[in-house]
Amino acid sequence: MAKGNIGVTSDNIFPVIKKFLYSDHEIFLRELVSNAVDATQKLKTLASVGEYKGELGDLTVRISVDKKKGTLTISDHGIGMTSEEIEKYINQIAFSGAEEFLEKYKNDAQAIIGHFGLGFYSSFMVSKQVEIFTQSHKEEAPAQHWSCDGSPQYNLEDTIKSARGTDIVLHIDDDNKDFLEDSKIQELLTKYCKFLPIEIAFGKKKEWKDGKNVETEEDNIINNTNPAWTRKPADLKEEDYTAFYHELQPMGEDPLFHIHLNVDYPFNLTGILYFPKIKNNIDMQRNKIQLYCNQVYVTDHVENIVPEYLTLLHGVIDSPDIPLNVSRSYLQSDANVKKISSHITKKVADRLAEIFKNDRPNFEDKWDNLKVFIQYGMLSDEKFYERAEKFALLKNVDNKYFTFEEYKTLVGENQKDKNGDLIYLYANNADEQYSYIQHAKDKGYDVLIMDGQLDVHVVSQLEQKFEKTRFVRVDSDVIDKIIQKDDTKQVTLSEHQKEALIAVFESQLPVVEKTNFIITFEQLSATSNPVFVTQNEFMRRMKEMSALQGGMMSFYGEMPDSYNLVVNSAHPVIEKLLLDEETACNQKTAPIETELSELKNKQEQIKETHKGKKDEEIPTSEKAEIDELQKNIDQLTTDKKSIYKSYASENNQIRQLIDLALLANNMLKGEALAKFVKRSVEMM
Repeated sequence: MAKGNIGVTSDNIFPVIKKFLYSDHEIFLRELVSNAVDATQKLKTLASVGEYKGELGDLTVRISVDKKKGTLTISDHGIGMTSEEIEKYINQIAFSGAEEFLEKYKNDAQAIIGHFGLGFYSSFMVSKQVEIFTQSHKEEAPAQHWSCDGSPQYNLEDTIKSARGTDIVLHIDDDNKDFLEDSKIQELLTKYCKFLPIEIAFGKKKEWKDGKNVETEEDNIINNTNPAWTRKPADLKEEDYTAFYHELQPMGEDPLFHIHLNVDYPFNLTGILYFPKIKNNIDMQRNKIQLYCNQVYVTDHVENIVPEYLTLLHGVIDSPDIPLNVSRSYLQSDANVKKISSHITKKVADRLAEIFKNDRPNFEDKWDNLKVFIQYGMLSDEKFYERAEKFALLKNVDNKYFTFEEYKTLVGENQKDKNGDLIYLYANNADEQYSYIQHAKDKGYDVLIMDGQLDVHVVSQLEQKFEKTRFVRVDSDVIDKIIQKDDTKQVTLSEHQKEALIAVFESQLPVVEKTNFIITFEQLSATSNPVFVTQNEFMRRMKEMSALQGGMMSFYGEMPDSYNLVVNSAHPVIEKLLLDEETACNQKTAPIETELSELKNKQEQIKETHKGKKDEEIPTSEKAEIDELQKNIDQLTTDKKSIYKSYASENNQIRQLIDLALLANNMLKGEALAKFVKRSVEMM
């Protein structure tokens, strides 16, 4: 028996491995199974070059649990180790057998996973003792038994083993007994070893028989040794790509498109990326790209290797050239990562351009599901925008699709205002904004539908990109003012008439939480609606952005919604209403108007005498007189509004006009809607 010390520079190496080198204890199983696959791949390589002439036999890597003994065993029938190799590769930490083997057989080697020589020692994160039973493929080399309890001391002795290969036996410590549960091991093998190139068996398959699950004689193989991304695109059919997608996303809907990556210069990269159907919540779509290194799962957090918007894609990227830290737990950024990221971005854009060019109807059919992804890319990556502007689409309310150039040609001169600005009209809800859309169509204008999660940001981006162009939501104002061809017609109402109508309509406006209404007047055609609701484009857009972004933009989100209740002073109904109001109210308001005029004149006369004086130079009695006058003015103004309110409350037509405007804007709901229906019936 040989005894010795493991070649480490510090007695504290094992605590370092346990606590710091591997951030997640479950990684140990990936490392040990990867080592077993490496050993098997090495044997296949030696056989292929004639250095091993024996029978390969069954090369399945097997994992077994013995709860009674408290052991987890990983067994392979690979290359095995001699005592000298154990001394070199196990007892000298961080000397990687894989690296040396790769260099010697770089032209013939099968996929060799390990790079660091530290994977084996991850076993001590969960074990109080680790044993190795190994039989080398070399003839006459005796089998070896190595054991260690997590201290720098080990035992190594000759033993008897019936078959070539290596068994790693972990005596699981008390803190990690969950790694003796079949369900836990099955879960980890599925996560980390699902696509390893050598079959991995864990127990036997089960079938339902006589009311219970019964083990069969068939091995439970947990991995697909020949996943789609490792095969040539020419050997795959569309259904193969779809089937592989469902291996990755068992509950997912069929993807829209796929991209098969296959690069061998200036770096090695394979993989398949899928465009999924993006749901409303972008965040729910992330972290669905799995990163592999020679078919070994590394992570599903690939933000460092692909731009953020590409994390919306699903699929697999596999590259031995991606730099990992020694535990293979996360990426390290370097020039290769940037090259890979740039290449993937270009491939994605090229694939979309190809589909658009070769099968535009199919592309248009899938646009609503692709839109968020493409918009996200255009918003966050200028180079992607430059590629995508040729195939990005705009969709109108009639479900027709246009490229940017096509749509500019469509609306052309017709939608330019008097200043030469091209106005792109859009709606974000075709049903709710139907009447506004129809008004625009009646003028011969086209209306886009912009109802996506990122459209409010896209609108702002396109306004910056397109020369002399504005995007305006179709309900933000009357159509003649949105696309103003001539000078606006002046409202002919006097200030007294405006004041009266404002008081009349304000008194009947509904109280809506965090919502303000402003009464405005427009001199429109007699065929336009008498009253309608609009919302300022800038403020509405800022509030929508704040809902998505938060942060500094949250200021706008806290502000109340502000709407304009626009009164068309040229409409016969409004002209008649004004006449009725004057007939009913003028006799009552005239004396108040006279008194108000006198009080305001007196107040102004006193203020005139104060010009040029400092505050302390103004007599207290005069200040008190001004205050008293203002109180009287405020009271008379209130009295006048009460007269208008009393008139309005008895005139059902006023509330009917308001409710019609709210109804057209989908703002009449609940009790108010019920009252409107009842009032409508009564007025018939």
